[in-house]
Amino acid sequence: MGLTPPQLKPLIDVEHLTRAFGAREQRVTVLDDLSFGVPSVSGKSTLLNLLTGLDRPTSGRVLFDGLELRARSENQLARWRGRHVGIVFQFFQLIPTLTALENVMLALELGGSKTFRRTGWRERALACLQEVGAATLADRLPSKMSGGQQQRIAIARALANDPPVLVADEPTGNLDSRSARDVFDVLAGLTDHGKTVIFVSHATELAARATAGIELLDGRIIDQHGAAPAVLQPA
Repeated sequence: MGLTPPQLKPLIDVEHLTRAFGAREQRVTVLDDLSFGVPSVSGKSTLLNLLTGLDRPTSGRVLFDGLELRARSENQLARWRGRHVGIVFQFFQLIPTLTALENVMLALELGGSKTFRRTGWRERALACLQEVGAATLADRLPSKMSGGQQQRIAIARALANDPPVLVADEPTGNLDSRSARDVFDVLAGLTDHGKTVIFVSHATELAARATAGIELLDGRIIDQHGAAPAVLQPA
């Protein structure tokens, strides 16, 4: 599923994407010949891993703004992710010994940001916390936060390097219904700032709010709305 501001062409094109594990009799196909476009600026965890270059397809390819991810080395992909993709995890993945502010600043350091100077990291991190409504949590440790608060910090961290795309794997799956709606509102609001938000959700209510959606069953697309059509047709 995805939340997207209007754009003229897909930012991410997926062409005949397949991912299988094992060989011959033991082969299990998780994704089977998927082709679609994610509208500029917006499944399963395997698909998200392929879209972000964390996994490589058995066949097919993923194009990000016209550039093929598979052609890049692991080091190139790591640098590319740091600048182009922010990842939000279901279980937050915050460093427990760091405050909210320090967790966001760490993302700037690890991302090798060329946009923000080191002297401006604190200001940038505070701005990200402000954007997700968590500025008052800046000096608080994760253990002193609720699940919804921790996820807001995780979103702020994903925004730190100002990536055009945020990818969220079940971002509300570990939250109560009220916190889930609040966190989803934060993600939805990011599209007003030109961000593409790609997310996986089993929550029907939240999935229905996406401006574009793809429904997968047994590795195949069984329904979609708002997503760009396949770039290539099967031969």
